[in-house]
Amino acid sequence: MFKKFTNGCVRLVQRFLPDAFIFCIILTIVVFVAAMPVTRMNPIQVANAWGQGAWALLAFSMQMALVLVLGTALANAPAVKRLIIRLASVPKKPAQAILFVTVISMICCWLNWGFGLVVGAILAKEVAKKVKNLDYRLVIASAYSGFVVWHAGASGSVPLTLAAWDESVAAATSGVVTESIPTSQTIFSPWNLIMVLAVIIVISILNSRMHPDEKDVVAIDPALLVEEEVEYKTPETPAEKMENSMVLSIIIAVIGVGYLVYYFVSTGSFNLSLNIVNMIFLLLGIIFHKTPISYVRAIMDAAKSAGGIILQFPFYAGIMGMMTAQGANGLSLAGAISNFFVSISNQVTFPLFTFLSAGIVNFFVPSGGGQWAVQGPIMMPAGQMLGVKPAVTGMAIAWGDAWTNMLQPFWALPALGIAGLGARDIMGYCAIVLIVTGIIICAGFAFLVPFMA
Repeated sequence: MFKKFTNGCVRLVQRFLPDAFIFCIILTIVVFVAAMPVTRMNPIQVANAWGQGAWALLAFSMQMALVLVLGTALANAPAVKRLIIRLASVPKKPAQAILFVTVISMICCWLNWGFGLVVGAILAKEVAKKVKNLDYRLVIASAYSGFVVWHAGASGSVPLTLAAWDESVAAATSGVVTESIPTSQTIFSPWNLIMVLAVIIVISILNSRMHPDEKDVVAIDPALLVEEEVEYKTPETPAEKMENSMVLSIIIAVIGVGYLVYYFVSTGSFNLSLNIVNMIFLLLGIIFHKTPISYVRAIMDAAKSAGGIILQFPFYAGIMGMMTAQGANGLSLAGAISNFFVSISNQVTFPLFTFLSAGIVNFFVPSGGGQWAVQGPIMMPAGQMLGVKPAVTGMAIAWGDAWTNMLQPFWALPALGIAGLGARDIMGYCAIVLIVTGIIICAGFAFLVPFMA
């Protein structure tokens, strides 16, 4: 019965979910139309909000493209690839492979979301080469499902923002948060760790149970996943010898490692921001590829999969611009959604409704930082008025932001780029993950948080 339901969801999504870019265009049109009656702006004003917002995420777009490109190049370094191949040899059967990939991906995404997205997808691809009768769509979906815990983990932008308090945090919370909220009250709080552990255990088992019967398996020929080995001639000219010089790579690596040591010592914390993660990927890639020209070739090859990110980020930035634009009535579309949930909340239900509202907003603003900018000024003061701790409200926003990523193809682009699949290939399975994780998280905020927070 369960597999019939799963197969039905997969067929439904494959039939009706368009390419991720088409999905992005449809969201743009929906928000454009919905923003006018809510904000009382005319079409020109809404179009202006879209156009002004379209390029607001250029820096973030480059960061995300680099997460994919640098992570892929690092994973394709000979030494790293051997390690991943060794790990991929652990599971022997399809159900074991799905469970293994899910657990590894979730742990890595909890530690750092960018690292987890890349490692999970590459591990899944290697596992697919080794395990017979493994459904390729499901193993990639399992790798992506790890992303559901990222915002409750060590790289969560909302809890890290609250921990690194400054005047901008006070402004973003309308003066509610006046001092640093330590991660012991957010990421490492007992109730949050219990919710994370519950999600990891349940989703790992769920994904393994979703594996189709042998007659329904969509496997992939391992030969199609093998990258061609290209032989290069022995360097002869001075230019070629410089390109193949390990000395140049070592010098750059020493400079980079020196910077990282200084950064972590001076900040006094192990804060893995997106820039720092990319710097680590960059330096490790240079080190493991040994020569500059080897790394250049790896980057050129990895860059082929970044097209989806480059194309879609301006559109999502434009959607965010329309969602946050305020009309003459002082109301934005994102604000209207948040205000509705505030209006039906009390002290006990507020964290739950904050989580649900964040999940809805995340469909249109699929960025942790953007989510915080939209909902922080609304939900944090409302939570204070109802007697809810800022740490709880912040984590409710964080969990909601991560939750609906399971049905929002935007963040699946790095995994899909590595795997060579489309959004419709994995989103049917991810929809099941969305439903089950939603139940777990709702139960956590409804029954666990009121007694432990």
